[in-house]
Amino acid sequence: MIILTGGAGFIGSAFLWKLNKEGKKDVTVVDKLDNTDKWKNLRGKLFDDYIDKDDFLCLLEAGKFKKIDTIFHIGACSSTTENDAHYLMSNNYQYSKRIAFWCANNNIKLIYASSAATYGDGKLGYKDDHDSLIKLKPMNIYGYSKHAFDLWLMQNKLLNKFTGLKYFNVYGPNEYHKEDMMSVICKAYKQIQETGKLKLFNSYKQGIAHGEQKRDFIYIKDVLEIMYFFYKNPTKSGIYNLGTGIARSFNDLASSIFKAMGKQKQINYINMPIQIRNKYQYFTEADLGKLKKSGYKKKFYSLEEAVIDYVQNHLSAEDPYL
Repeated sequence: MIILTGGAGFIGSAFLWKLNKEGKKDVTVVDKLDNTDKWKNLRGKLFDDYIDKDDFLCLLEAGKFKKIDTIFHIGACSSTTENDAHYLMSNNYQYSKRIAFWCANNNIKLIYASSAATYGDGKLGYKDDHDSLIKLKPMNIYGYSKHAFDLWLMQNKLLNKFTGLKYFNVYGPNEYHKEDMMSVICKAYKQIQETGKLKLFNSYKQGIAHGEQKRDFIYIKDVLEIMYFFYKNPTKSGIYNLGTGIARSFNDLASSIFKAMGKQKQINYINMPIQIRNKYQYFTEADLGKLKKSGYKKKFYSLEEAVIDYVQNHLSAEDPYL
């Protein structure tokens, strides 16, 4: 059996879809639906049980689950603008530690979500070797909560047993409930439909033009293939970057969206909110050397290919979900 925390969220529900496609239905989904539309991500998918996040740890530690082979711990607060440090450290760090303790004591494989936000402003690069971990300085409390768990695993010599995935800018179907944390592509599609125009942030860094801020954008369907690769290869352990290895500008992204929608490009550059200007990453690009050495060889979607698939086969569809 697989336990999938965050199983109703964006990446978690998409991975449940992938597992179902591979014939796996013995999955227990852990999440907290609250007053959100996350439940829609579960429609059409098969799983053994649903457990509320607040009940899960006690049930796990009481030995209520049998024949677990892997825990995918994808559930966390993923808001990069959340400022409640107590909440983030409790939810993303302490909660994760209890799962890791249990997995270590019961010899169960743990595959968990880290984040590219742990790299901070990128001055130290984006290399996922363990020796660089202690040097990283995240720029927000969300990134730090993820980084703290990475460090804890390293200090307790658990990175040689478990697998951490540093997600870069993931976009694609099933992100619709994320509201302000939806990808630029998802937001852009709605903006362009309603106004014919797209808003992008001004640049406040010398030498970088408006819209030329760059990110490593990775399509959810590539993410799912990599996650499934690590599931099928449980001896692969450590921290791995999950990006494409190619940074692309927001202007590139905008061009791809307008083209996929069959509309003429019209961009309005707007002021970036003051509260995020000093925490804004102007460039991210995953170093994929370690992933390639692990034996993963599948070709990634290009940005243009992925945007066409997302816009035309999902965002424009009557049922946009995976």
